[in-house]
Amino acid sequence: MDEDSGTYSDSTGVSGQHRLLAEALDSLSAGVYAVDERERIVAVNATALRLLARSADETLGQDLRSLHRDARGQAVVREARDASQGAPSGSLSRAGESWFQRGDGTLLPVSWSAVPCKPDGSQVTELVFFQAVEQDEGTPGRSTPSRRTLSETERLALLADTTAHLINNVDVEKSLLRVVELMLPRLADWAIIDLITEGDEVSRSLVVQADQGRTTVREDLQGPMPPVPPTSSMPLSKALRGAASTLVKREIYSGPPDTGIAVEQRRLFEATGINTAAIAPIRGPREVLGAVTLGRTGSQHPFARDDLALLEDIARRIGLALENARHYQRQRQVAETMQRYLLPQLPRLAGAEMTARYLPAPDVSHVGGDWYDAFPLPRGDTALVIGDVVGHDLDAAAGMAQLRNMLRAYTWAQEQSPHRTLERMDQALEHISDVYMATLVLAHLTVDEAGRWELLWSSAGHPPPLLVHHDGIAHYLEEGSGVLLGTGMARPRADARIALPPGSTLVFYTDGLVEARGQSLDTGLRRMRQHAASLAHRPLNSFADQLLERARPRSNDDDAALLVIRIPADATDG
Repeated sequence: MDEDSGTYSDSTGVSGQHRLLAEALDSLSAGVYAVDERERIVAVNATALRLLARSADETLGQDLRSLHRDARGQAVVREARDASQGAPSGSLSRAGESWFQRGDGTLLPVSWSAVPCKPDGSQVTELVFFQAVEQDEGTPGRSTPSRRTLSETERLALLADTTAHLINNVDVEKSLLRVVELMLPRLADWAIIDLITEGDEVSRSLVVQADQGRTTVREDLQGPMPPVPPTSSMPLSKALRGAASTLVKREIYSGPPDTGIAVEQRRLFEATGINTAAIAPIRGPREVLGAVTLGRTGSQHPFARDDLALLEDIARRIGLALENARHYQRQRQVAETMQRYLLPQLPRLAGAEMTARYLPAPDVSHVGGDWYDAFPLPRGDTALVIGDVVGHDLDAAAGMAQLRNMLRAYTWAQEQSPHRTLERMDQALEHISDVYMATLVLAHLTVDEAGRWELLWSSAGHPPPLLVHHDGIAHYLEEGSGVLLGTGMARPRADARIALPPGSTLVFYTDGLVEARGQSLDTGLRRMRQHAASLAHRPLNSFADQLLERARPRSNDDDAALLVIRIPADATDG
């Protein structure tokens, strides 16, 4: 094809696909080029060739780094894959301002937007759209692309990237910083985010400056702010009360300030050199959460109404993300408080040692079902329990509390063997409990007058206890197994009994230590047995800490509970 109707490269062996691509790109008024995975230009439209004053032969097959230049006209090499240069760097679209070298050696200031392409057999990994922009009138010899209202494609790309970062990251600080970096420098020189805390205090949480293609967080301009005034008509005060967005010139703060917030805003404009600003409230579903300010220091290109509309769209997305993050934190605090109060204090055992660990799930939606328990029985034995309520979240935590209290009451009052207690629990679950299903191990730990320790236990569908001898031999206690509670199946249950060797370690655990996506249960059980055996010589607290750290699969997102008992090395110690 000739350069008046779009051009493609046939060097990759897929010329037919590149021909169709070039023909499609020719319908666009912007300059467009496509690059492959080796960062070679494999297709370019006629508009791009005209803007670049290059022929097809001078463009196709070239490394894109031969096109990009910095403000001084130097070739960009090291940063060619950086987002600020428009080269491929990930799965999200990006945009910015840069310089392209034309065929006659002059620099063309451009505004660009890069969109990644999914693999489709064409080897095209990214499309870069660009348009020439006017230069600011400033310091002689300085070449700086001017800012302008973004095209519809660039607006949509920015909104898509903003949404993706806010949805995929529960860390609010990181999300806000990334969103600000997406807006700078394509929209402004400065971005400021003021947030209202749940205690109705105002904090200038983020101030970021764009300078020579890079962003810098200005912590010296961040910090607490005066309270939101109820009647002030100044722009930021109104935004923090949820009023409409507005465009602002610095002259508005030249008069006497009416509130403390106006004082801080005037200081901000003086420190940053902001000449014009766009301010929008950040609203959540139920309340105003803060305000976002974009500032430009030049006088040639003030904000327009289209810019304000775009900022409002971004502010709405920030508001939803902040509300979700706060809701997540509140849920997590409630769940962790419940866990802290529901998990018991362990009793003292004469001669033996006992310790426990609980590791909450990283995701609040997976918190709540695992628990351990230990309590003395009337005849001097000690009841040991490890369990897991089927399900997650706060409902599972509440169900766990019900089940624990019922189990304590039955075990204490009736003094039956473990399997009989589990049978009664199974019957009660259907009639007087909100728990749907659960697994658990109930054991009685006894010591006779000669100091010999013994374990009597029954399991309701729970992973088997692990017995680790002092010499490192380890095996699972798989006897006494039965179906989990709540199935409705009247299956007989049984007890199992074992003498515990001196110096041995008994390990009760939940599936959060042995299960993981993409890994078989046998693999998880083998890993835990091996790690426990290697730790047999460790003091009990170190044993528990290291076992929790080493055995738990990295991909497991469930909570985990661990109950560990160390039998005295000398029987007479009992």
